[in-house]
Amino acid sequence: MIHTGRHFLQIPGPTNVPDRVLRAIDQPVIDHRGPEFAELGLAILSGLGEVFQTNGHVVVYPSSGTGAIEASLVNTLSAGDRVIIFETGQFSNIWRQIGERLGLEVDYVPGSWRRGASPHELEARLSSDSRQVVKAVVVVHNETSTGVTSRIPELRRIMNRLRHPALLIVDAVSSLGSIEYRMDEWEVDVTVCGSQKGLMVPPGLGFNAISEKALSANKNAKLPRSYWDWQDMLKHNQAGFFPFTPATNLLFGLREAMKMMKEEGFANIFRRHIRHGEATRAAVRAWGLELVCEEPLEYSHSMTGVFTPEGHDADRLRKIILENFDMSLGAGLGKLAGKAFRIGHLGSFNDLMLAGTLSGVEMGLRLAGIPHNEGGVMAALDSLTPVAKVREPAKVAR
Repeated sequence: MIHTGRHFLQIPGPTNVPDRVLRAIDQPVIDHRGPEFAELGLAILSGLGEVFQTNGHVVVYPSSGTGAIEASLVNTLSAGDRVIIFETGQFSNIWRQIGERLGLEVDYVPGSWRRGASPHELEARLSSDSRQVVKAVVVVHNETSTGVTSRIPELRRIMNRLRHPALLIVDAVSSLGSIEYRMDEWEVDVTVCGSQKGLMVPPGLGFNAISEKALSANKNAKLPRSYWDWQDMLKHNQAGFFPFTPATNLLFGLREAMKMMKEEGFANIFRRHIRHGEATRAAVRAWGLELVCEEPLEYSHSMTGVFTPEGHDADRLRKIILENFDMSLGAGLGKLAGKAFRIGHLGSFNDLMLAGTLSGVEMGLRLAGIPHNEGGVMAALDSLTPVAKVREPAKVAR
């Protein structure tokens, strides 16, 4: 089938790249050892602090988010160290796999994939750790495979109340730039992110934001590292450079994306994502379908996971929508494969794009013969634009 118009990329990342960012990327490569690059590097490294809400260092790798995960672990831990990782979905499992391959002792806290990291479970494990052998607690802030957001401040409060010295390492790949995140205020020690979601840049940049406590841990960490070494990065970053060839043109795009974020204002960005999350969930409820996230306090504002009714294949629905309406939805991953689909509503996104996305889902439900109620799109529109009360016209004296 030949499609006209633009493709709707409504997976939870990579996300749509704004034209301004594409134009910024589309320029000649410059000397990554020259003064023009130093200016670019310093502007980016200084500006990232506002994005992460930290006064600490942020290092940028030419890598995926998975590379940044490995960097966070090899720079802070040693072989045999015990770490607690909460099972919240497919991406928490990636943390587990990397940790085990690096020789860490992983305490993987079982989860249903429908709830965030449990403060109660964290308290139980840390309370029993009288010798304080746990060196790090790892949490995925916004689980991209499920649409569940863990409550990081609550977890930190428990660690502080128990006076446990473990590092708090947070995966913010699908939350940073879309969902409120306050690294310093929440006392996060390492924040991991990638460029391809809320930051509105193509894949290829990985980030570690680093607290002073994490830098202290780095001095004693014994896991082998070369490419990922923070110290090499920080030394070169002082002058705006990198110890190896950086992804120069992606950095042009990142600089432009950060300009766009400042222009809109972070508070406005977060409010926009909240509105779109609420409108999407209103549509899902109106269709009579079930959300993957079962705790309202943990609803994601950047993407929504939706179950198809039992006996109906979510991947078949996605295929029908792609073939008929040229729209890509996220697949169910791991335990949710074939059972759920994911609607991305993050990054460079607006009300009309959401209305089009939900229209595509509703038409797809019809074509796929999936039992549902009509009116999901209208429920979303009502959420986005509540009907104003009609006032009686003022009487004019004659």
